[in-house]
Amino acid sequence: MSKVESKQVKKGNAKVFMFIPLAILTLAVISYFLFFNQTTEYKNPVFEPVIADPSVIKADDGYLYAYGTEDDWGDGKGSHYLPIIRSKDLISWEYIGDAFTFDTKPDWKDGGLWAPHIAFFNDQYYLYYSMSTWGDANPGIGVATAEKPEGPFKDQGPLFTSDEIGVLNSIDPFHYIDKDGTPYLFWGSFHGIYGIELSKDGFSTVGDKFEIAGTAFEAPWIMEKDGAYYFFGSLGSCCEGEWSTYRVSVGKADSIKGPYLDKDGNDLLYSEGTLVLAEGDNFAGPGHNAIVTDKKGTDWIVYHAIDKENGWLPNGATRRPMMIDPIVWEDGWPIVKDLVPGEGKQKGPKF
Repeated sequence: MSKVESKQVKKGNAKVFMFIPLAILTLAVISYFLFFNQTTEYKNPVFEPVIADPSVIKADDGYLYAYGTEDDWGDGKGSHYLPIIRSKDLISWEYIGDAFTFDTKPDWKDGGLWAPHIAFFNDQYYLYYSMSTWGDANPGIGVATAEKPEGPFKDQGPLFTSDEIGVLNSIDPFHYIDKDGTPYLFWGSFHGIYGIELSKDGFSTVGDKFEIAGTAFEAPWIMEKDGAYYFFGSLGSCCEGEWSTYRVSVGKADSIKGPYLDKDGNDLLYSEGTLVLAEGDNFAGPGHNAIVTDKKGTDWIVYHAIDKENGWLPNGATRRPMMIDPIVWEDGWPIVKDLVPGEGKQKGPKF
């Protein structure tokens, strides 16, 4: 072999060795992209037998935590006093315990623990909850705190009762911190949706209440998006099994205090809002929602609904499993596809 041929072979081998690391690097980049951008499929419901009135938070430990109304699941363990479940992806959930036990359940009044709302501020977790019985003339809202999302929660007592705040059926709390750092509590159930400023420690109210929606609604949830505030409220009956008429509507405002208007410009003090989610073929009574946003920026509505073929718990209470669906934004207004709970396999969120 001549010297010229020898040099050509060496140069050719060099090209081969340069190509191999480049190919490996390219393959690694592609694999990384596919792995971290793959979408998991899911099918509603995402948790059974029941997580009614769900409130959801993304915690510092990387988990999503959901909290629900007190219920007896028929599992032989009696009442779950505000059950807590957690997930990495909003799809696969595990039950991890209850906010309270029989011994630690708040006792500042008689009644069940309903419709909790979880919030994180002042470097701890605040769990606002309703305390009431069916037909209670004076239900109220209390608050408990914990250092970790799973608890243990320590009850801090009542924030107010219906008589004290001057609003009938004061249940369904929702905590919100506005852009300027002011904490608010919103609440109400078919006697107007109200808001009030909270003290910096979150344990008392400040100033006067204000009304943002009328008597058609309960279960408020407020989110800010693109400079506007969106109020989600539930209408109809929540707890009549497959005959439940629950549904979700929305109003939009430029200020946290309103006025909140429907898509046609009508004030929610007198309007039933713009429909977001209602009964479908298989699921009735969708409502009492939370909103959570995934890494892709997609907003997901988390709510309970009723399987028309399996609508009751063993104790006779309505069976309300937890559901999720992506929100589609059209001209600045949120909507769930076809206005009904998603059925069959769907593309899931990315967390």
